[in-house]
Amino acid sequence: MSYSIDDLKNLMARLREPDTGCPWDTRQTFASIVPHTIEEAYEVADAIEQADYPHLKDELGDLLFQVIFYAQMGREEGHFDFDSIVDHLVRKLIRRHPHVFPEGTLESRIDPSNRPSEAWIKESWERIKAEERAEKPVVESSVSRLDGIARTLPAMARAEKLQRRASRHGFDWPDVGPVFDKLHEEIDELKDAWQAAQNGSGDQDAVEDELGDLLFVCVNLARFMKVDPEQALNRTNRKFDARFRAIEAVLESEGRDLDEESLEALDAIWQKVKGVENR
Repeated sequence: MSYSIDDLKNLMARLREPDTGCPWDTRQTFASIVPHTIEEAYEVADAIEQADYPHLKDELGDLLFQVIFYAQMGREEGHFDFDSIVDHLVRKLIRRHPHVFPEGTLESRIDPSNRPSEAWIKESWERIKAEERAEKPVVESSVSRLDGIARTLPAMARAEKLQRRASRHGFDWPDVGPVFDKLHEEIDELKDAWQAAQNGSGDQDAVEDELGDLLFVCVNLARFMKVDPEQALNRTNRKFDARFRAIEAVLESEGRDLDEESLEALDAIWQKVKGVENR
């Protein structure tokens, strides 16, 4: 016997029953489970990064459960339910893919001999997304071309999306050269802010501002180089993790305690570890 999506929906409703459900599940709100949703998304990403596909199946199930959870609360409050989420998603994807569904129906198909160009597909995608943004109710006094970029995205991801959106409207560097110049400028400004904070003529807020500017330029640099900044930093994180663990292993094999070693001794082992990696 295999359970279906309907069984999952029924399970979620049972968990949320006030008198016979799970006390933890019945206490939750849209806001309270957001951290769990973000955590589950990261766990999916980690399983993919590790190519751990049996674990990935489990993590995708946990992420799907988050959607089911929101859908059940939406149904209880009369906002939406799972079926309406699915219906809206299918309609939106059909609309955004006229190069696959030319007549705007799920059944329609493109003629393989007359497929549109990649440039046409990209232009169509951006035009349709812009139309969708324009159709949304205005919640502020003005409409910005940056609307629709979630404020709750991780800072690096949001920086890249802001830059890409602004770039589509001509607000961008002409090439990578000025970005390098800006990088050096921001480093100097960060040094000045740090020194001012140290001698009492500045404050930590200014240091934070300048560090944020530097990181923003680094994201810009990554964008021009067609590098995913999050992925690049993750690669460095993995290298650091592996090298530090290697240092621990070397010291343990020699009966030495890392906490009692000098920085010079640790750096010497670090360089040896790097040398082994580069062979």
